[in-house]
Amino acid sequence: MSHDSFRALRPLPGSRDQYYALTALTEAGLPDIRRLPVSLRIILESLLRNEDGQQVTRAHIEALARWQPNAERTEEIPFKVARVILQDFTGVPLLADLAAMRSTARRLGYDPQAIEPLVPVQLVVDHSVQVDFFNTPTALQDNMALEFQRNQERYRFMKWGMQAFKTFQVVPPGIGIVHQVNLEYLARGVQHKGTVAYPDTLVGTDSHTTMINGIGVVGWGVGGIEAEAAMLGQPLYFLTPDVVGVHLTGQLPAGVTATDLVLTLTEMLRKAKVVGKFVEFFGAGAASLSLPDRATLANMAPEYGATLGFFPVDDETLRYFRATGRSEEEIAALETYWKAQGLYGMPRLGDCVYSTTLSLDLGQVEASIAGPRRPQDRVPLNWIKPAFEALLQTPITAGGYGRTEPLHDLHPEGHPEITLKDGSVLLAAITSCTNTSNPGVLLAAGLLAQKAVARGLKVAPWIKTSLAPGSRVVTDYLRRAGLQEALDALGFRLVGYGCTTCIGNTGPLPEPIETFLAEQPLIGCAVLSGNRNFEARIHPNLRANFLMSPPLVVAFALAGRITIDFAHEPLGQDTEGRPVYLRDLWPSPSEIARALESLSPEDYRQRYADFTQDHPLWNGIAAPTGTTYGWEPSTYIAEPPFFADFSLTATPPAPIRGAYALAFFGDSITTDHISPAGSIKPASPAGRYLQAQGIVPADFNSYGSRRGHHEIMMRGTFANVRLRNLLLPGTEGGVSRHIPSGEAGSLYEVAMRYQAEGTPTVIFAGEEYGTGSSRDWAAKGTRLLGVRAVIAQSFERIHRSNLVGMGVLPCQFLPGDDLNTLELNGDETFDLETGTGPLLPQQKVSLTIHRRDGSQTTCPLLLRIDTPVEVDYYRHGGILPFVLRQLLTPA
Repeated sequence: MSHDSFRALRPLPGSRDQYYALTALTEAGLPDIRRLPVSLRIILESLLRNEDGQQVTRAHIEALARWQPNAERTEEIPFKVARVILQDFTGVPLLADLAAMRSTARRLGYDPQAIEPLVPVQLVVDHSVQVDFFNTPTALQDNMALEFQRNQERYRFMKWGMQAFKTFQVVPPGIGIVHQVNLEYLARGVQHKGTVAYPDTLVGTDSHTTMINGIGVVGWGVGGIEAEAAMLGQPLYFLTPDVVGVHLTGQLPAGVTATDLVLTLTEMLRKAKVVGKFVEFFGAGAASLSLPDRATLANMAPEYGATLGFFPVDDETLRYFRATGRSEEEIAALETYWKAQGLYGMPRLGDCVYSTTLSLDLGQVEASIAGPRRPQDRVPLNWIKPAFEALLQTPITAGGYGRTEPLHDLHPEGHPEITLKDGSVLLAAITSCTNTSNPGVLLAAGLLAQKAVARGLKVAPWIKTSLAPGSRVVTDYLRRAGLQEALDALGFRLVGYGCTTCIGNTGPLPEPIETFLAEQPLIGCAVLSGNRNFEARIHPNLRANFLMSPPLVVAFALAGRITIDFAHEPLGQDTEGRPVYLRDLWPSPSEIARALESLSPEDYRQRYADFTQDHPLWNGIAAPTGTTYGWEPSTYIAEPPFFADFSLTATPPAPIRGAYALAFFGDSITTDHISPAGSIKPASPAGRYLQAQGIVPADFNSYGSRRGHHEIMMRGTFANVRLRNLLLPGTEGGVSRHIPSGEAGSLYEVAMRYQAEGTPTVIFAGEEYGTGSSRDWAAKGTRLLGVRAVIAQSFERIHRSNLVGMGVLPCQFLPGDDLNTLELNGDETFDLETGTGPLLPQQKVSLTIHRRDGSQTTCPLLLRIDTPVEVDYYRHGGILPFVLRQLLTPA
């Protein structure tokens, strides 16, 4: 119960509810909070409402109310969220951790039901469908049948969780992508606890949780271990953030999409170094954007590096709630609450103070794509041909492909009808929450397809094409508009309602393309409407991946190559031999507006009324019951080892002395490199383990689907086929070198050898270590491999906190120091000294380097344990033991 020391709990004007009024702070003599960024005011309300004198104190409230735009960030915010949202790849290991906590509680003689989520938890199953079947009338049904065949054990476990935990809800497979389901249905605007109304806030176990920022909900992606703490009543601790205001002016030109805008902003904001900061959009340009366009911009906050990409609630938000079938009562509650708090409406320039203000004229945005390896590498559409041709011949060391002469006129054996070259498009996917939640760009893709079919254009049959919307409503409006038939004709048939290609669930390419790419060094291309295009993510044998809007996906599929100048070169020829240009097919704003009339609020109400109706695959799964899980034999679900030696008294971490380097990495090591989500190779450590358990390669499924089993995931950690460990120059894949013996092997095997010898290990890396999806297994796997510290030039926000949460020390080189300046060759041993006193956030620590010639060097590092509570997490061996001790021994 709140202490309410500010006496902020009051009747909500125009309602029977109560609310915690932000005006109470100014009345108590604090600065006028009306000029604070809107996102901070929402967090401030959470502090007011949750003040308890212990986790949330009056001092916390006053500190945030006195926020200064450019002050040193030393204050820690204890943020309690209204709910937690999960996707199944990250949600299943989280559920396994909760189940393990219950098992541990029972073993120690405590009531296992002491482990219970205190806020609603919603798990949406969207990451498990793979595109094995495509371009057939039954592709959807066939892919879903295979999905359920592969994932029976996981889905049984989820169903156990539904009955074991009171506040745990599962949205079954085949409904949609988590962020689109959240946007269209799960987010109800204003939450209620008794008679108290308060804003919807959340964290989610997926980076793109930020999509919900588009409707004024404060929320972002965290690792599963942080999400567990949040759902068990712990605050989410973070340093008071800088807030970057992005002033949008003007309007998007005709023919320019929200995808073009978000790729432009991603490039712009990456250059502005907004990593770890809040971003708020404001101004007349922001107000002009439709809600789906705002959601597209918010979705890619992880790609531009921000914690949030926030839009306040305004008239457009209410229009969207009405258009998606929310009740009039919910819409009225949303309007009433936000107006009462003084939060309603799009701020104008000068209304709020920001740490930095950036500006973008929407009228200057041009058609763009991004790639071939990073979302921030934007290329204007009209420049893609010369840009890619130049990249082919750029040296590998400079980020190119190192061709002296591009490959061309290649034919897979026995298929003279197939002609390939560097830059051939071999995969075209309309996929991902970023764009399939936006009816404007999906209808534009359908209209472009319709015109192409009318002119007799076709997509080459060796290009793998797919349509995987984030919601079943997409199918309703595409069919009602008469556009699905044209998409079908070009091969963009429905393959599933889930993330598919965007997360690497691409499935095999058509034969003989799959075999050809495995044997030839062709630079084949994927074009997709996704948000991530990191190396080897989309498909291990496609080396160039480009992000773009759905209509451009269709256009490049028709062209069959990335090296096309759309302004001057035709996509193809019509049935009469006349050239057909992109401008001939691109839909006009009026055509898109007419197509948008196909949307109906009733579709949303019907599709979300009952998840189990007409769902025999889900309804047919029988699940165990009980308050604790039986841990039946499985290669999908196993009791995690994080509580194996658990006691109610924390044991201080052992010092790190005599450590060897397990890996030297360069820049931009992503969580895809650290914790793959794609296919499991038969010859990999994980593949060999599965075969030893009697699982044949055809039934391996993916790493992502097996995240509930630590034996597989620790073997898959650092197993990406494109990973380069500089301890073994010239190699690719998850390999390392056992330094004392000089013997090379898989990184897993070398790590296990060090553990058997009782030798600690560390990892060294460059800039942007841990970018990408919020994968807790990237930290869990690192811990289980015996890595005690990661020393890098910089860290991505979520992965840094996840390392701390698993008891791994993140340390950062000071400016001027790196692997090269320290002249490390891998033969050294290392001592990491944290001093004799208590550990302090962001203190200096020292790395002592012992070289084989007997010399030694000491290098100062910045400890990236950033907050006092993270010190506690590390002292307890990680966040999971910390939380369990709190739950079992309450004060």
